[in-house]
Amino acid sequence: MTISPARVPATTGSLRRLTRTLYGYAFLDDLVLLYPLYALLFADSGLSLWQISSLFALWSITGVVLEVPSGAWADAVSRRALLWLGPLLSAVGFALWVLVPSYAAFAAGFVLWGISGALGSGAMEALVYDELDRHGAADRYARVMGRARAAGLLGVMAAMAAAGPVFALGGYRAVGAASVAVCLLAALTATRFPEDRNRKGDDEGWAATLRTGLTTARTDRSLRGALLLVPAVACVWSALDEYSPLLVRETGVPDGFVPYALLLIWAAVTAVSLLAGPAERLGTTGFTWLIAASAVALALGALTRTPAGLALIAVAFAGFQLATVLADVRLQHRIEEGGRATLTSVAGLGTELLTVLVYGAYAVAGDHASHGAVFALFALPYLVGAVIRGAVAKARS
Repeated sequence: MTISPARVPATTGSLRRLTRTLYGYAFLDDLVLLYPLYALLFADSGLSLWQISSLFALWSITGVVLEVPSGAWADAVSRRALLWLGPLLSAVGFALWVLVPSYAAFAAGFVLWGISGALGSGAMEALVYDELDRHGAADRYARVMGRARAAGLLGVMAAMAAAGPVFALGGYRAVGAASVAVCLLAALTATRFPEDRNRKGDDEGWAATLRTGLTTARTDRSLRGALLLVPAVACVWSALDEYSPLLVRETGVPDGFVPYALLLIWAAVTAVSLLAGPAERLGTTGFTWLIAASAVALALGALTRTPAGLALIAVAFAGFQLATVLADVRLQHRIEEGGRATLTSVAGLGTELLTVLVYGAYAVAGDHASHGAVFALFALPYLVGAVIRGAVAKARS
């Protein structure tokens, strides 16, 4: 059992340290110049679409295996330690990609990156929520995490803007070296996170923490619904994001300008992330319409197969990003004292499991259709989900 620390009055200095560290960490963690280019690196190294999809699946399977145990570990020991360890593993993986580009090296890099993601998933949300709650400021969580997502997306955008010039100067190795350096900076920044918890249950170990968290998820219907909502929203669009450079290339954009096209998409996603606080007021109906409208934009934008259609892809990704943040906010508010990282990781586990299925389905569909057609096809689950969710809400009213 985990005993949360007593709440203390919020102080400007303590909250400022938390938020500044969080925003800096989020920015650096996503300031990876390989992001807009690694799918092209794989293709240019001779990998087929099936091999590329298998790498993405391996990435998610690693998360599936470690997601929940790492969340329980974060609840039992130090969340801050996991947050600085993760970027170090990513740095090793990125170095492998550019030093020995091969299927085996790409696979090893994705395993390391998957471990890194599992260590941070759940740990960050739990650390931030509990630190805010300790200062009586839990109601700021949506706004703080929305800004953190925006900071991360600014990192993605900065990486996309810098990737082209760096690639032109030194190719994939220069881009990889910059990515490794940023990971090291992210690890250093993570050591600045405040973490003040009384972990009475530490002697019980992570296994006991894991059992407690899973038992809570099974017995609390409201919590279970919030847990299921996170993967339902996040799994498809987050998987499609990995193929977006290939979609952009298919529209006729030259390789050197692919990062800039992606930059425009993520500029919209970043801007919308800042609306997470006000968007909390969206009820079930508003949330459902957000999902439906994003799905329609995704399908229409993908089917145009032109650079102009990327604007609709940007609208779709922005809507799905906002819905993902709101789903996480709902989950955090449903979790009672203790086991926060564990339960957040349970939601992450669901996302990873479904994402693996999306990767496999994409590989199958991609053998018979264009990337634009496959993107449009994957808008259907969102539309069906929105219809079902709307019908259930109407029946309950």
